[in-house]
Amino acid sequence: MITNIPMEKKSRTEIHQHPPVVPLVSEETVRVLERKFIEFLKTGNIPDGLFADDVFLDFTVPLWRLQASGVQDAVALRRSGHPCAGKVPRWRTDRTDTGFVMEFEEVWVDGGQQWYCREMARADVADNAISALSVYCTGDWDAARQARHAQKEVMLRP
Repeated sequence: MITNIPMEKKSRTEIHQHPPVVPLVSEETVRVLERKFIEFLKTGNIPDGLFADDVFLDFTVPLWRLQASGVQDAVALRRSGHPCAGKVPRWRTDRTDTGFVMEFEEVWVDGGQQWYCREMARADVADNAISALSVYCTGDWDAARQARHAQKEVMLRP
């Protein structure tokens, strides 16, 4: 036998309301790691405390994917594609509950020409260091591709 038991009336807002999410990674930690990560991108040098010893890197470029585990292998993977110091003219960082997401552009000179790329990175943070990093890259644009793009497209924002 089924009986109809009246439920306490609640508003839709009350039914679907979730408790506030308390970030696991502080804004201060994200800002410190942001500065260290930008320094690493510009110089290739590893600031103290940037990566956890067992950092995992998952790097995706057009039509390919590479992975590395540990600081030395992750840095070697980075240097294999970007062996020179460069600049990071623009970036944006958004904190997440587990770390941060950063969109950035890089420019550098190699082989006598200027190179450019845009990237998006998702960083997981543990013990105030990057423990996992997924990077998605547009691919490296040589001077000819940059010129062709500038000739054919008008960017509304930088």
